[in-house]
Amino acid sequence: MRGLSLGLPTMDQLSVAVSNPSRLKAVVKVMRPHQWAKNALVVLPVLLAPGRPSSGLLIAAGLAALAFSLCASAGYVFNDLLDVEADRAHHTKRLRPFASGDLPVVYGPPLFVALILMSFGLALSMLPRSFLGMLAVYFVATLMYSSVLKSKLLLDVVVLAWLYTHRVLAGGMATGIPISAWLLAFSMFLFSSLAFAKRYIELRQSMPKGGQLKSRGYHIQDLEMVASMGPTAGYIAVLVFCLYIDSKAVTERYHAPMLLWFVAPVLLYWISRVWFLAHRGQMQDDPVKFALTDRVSWLCGVFVGLVALGARVWPQ
Repeated sequence: MRGLSLGLPTMDQLSVAVSNPSRLKAVVKVMRPHQWAKNALVVLPVLLAPGRPSSGLLIAAGLAALAFSLCASAGYVFNDLLDVEADRAHHTKRLRPFASGDLPVVYGPPLFVALILMSFGLALSMLPRSFLGMLAVYFVATLMYSSVLKSKLLLDVVVLAWLYTHRVLAGGMATGIPISAWLLAFSMFLFSSLAFAKRYIELRQSMPKGGQLKSRGYHIQDLEMVASMGPTAGYIAVLVFCLYIDSKAVTERYHAPMLLWFVAPVLLYWISRVWFLAHRGQMQDDPVKFALTDRVSWLCGVFVGLVALGARVWPQ
């Protein structure tokens, strides 16, 4: 049966699309490789584990992050296929490949299938079965989020925060490293704050259009609540971190845990800055995406990394 009879491109058409520089650029864009940085969370358990990580653990964590990245890209393709009409009416999302016409919609389904096959094939052949299960849960959750959950008030924020935290858990499964409750609590509150920031930005942008988010469960009168709950969740994440510094668990990983107190004010500053910029209308997109291109965020990240490294290798 020919692909055209199903409304899908034939293999020859797919080959032409891939060989076409502008079409290939659109394929890469719809996969959103810049979002793959989020999957560095999968590697986090290896980096935070006691002792120096072995090459085998680092390779396993890297493969797990790649599997998550391919799966996430499949989710982005699925989401853009569902939202193509709404995206065309959005002032920035109209530039997405399917919405703009740079990539015909008919290429979406085969691209989605190819990404899923690569992701699960990698996990099945190279990683533990427990990780495969975590990847499957993530895949189902992202499809549910794109099709149903993102329109549910508050539930969308909880699911987004959980999906980030799920990456950390999956990294533990891939490497056999147990995940502490401290790390899970910190991740859940921090990413809840960033998820609220994302909704806050979208609400502010919707104000000229009547103050209601299309395909979302929020109204303009919710802006004050979102602006209150978001920073609060971020500050609770900092509190969790401070309590962790004074716990017995920290002595297993760091020779000089008191140095970690230098991290707390940086976290407070960065979270507060994210919300100030969102409130001023100076942040126009996903806070995580913003942080990847923000020089101040990079400086904060480098400082935190150096302090953590110093606390670990400081002579006893």
